[in-house]
Amino acid sequence: MKSHRIRHQFLLEPELSEKLETLSRNPSTSKSAIVARAVEAFIERRGENELDQRYGKRLDRLSRDLGHVRRDVEMLLESLALFIRFSITLHAHTPVPDRATQAIAQERFDKFVEQVGRQIASGKGALGNKNDGGGEG
Repeated sequence: MKSHRIRHQFLLEPELSEKLETLSRNPSTSKSAIVARAVEAFIERRGENELDQRYGKRLDRLSRDLGHVRRDVEMLLESLALFIRFSITLHAHTPVPDRATQAIAQERFDKFVEQVGRQIASGKGALGNKNDGGGEG
């Protein structure tokens, strides 16, 4: 019984034709089989490109958003680490917070915010890690 195959005719450049001839010298394969596999591989690669075109922008956007989330979490961790350090090293215990204590607290808070900004801008983290500004996720 004959298989259901369709005959095609096409032209090849001489160099490509010679390569096909060389490949088909192996008794376990034929020119038709080689061309069929090449066409199938081409079509499959094209399908992958279509997937990249369809979902590539979305994946890029998600990667960028994930980088922003990572950066924000690092900023939060940096802020928390610096807050704890300032709290432990600069905390002046007074039983009743008066205006002078509140003024000191505000000044310390302002310094804390400045320090967080400097740490983030420098890329050197208080936790001993290097901040990369969100980078590739």
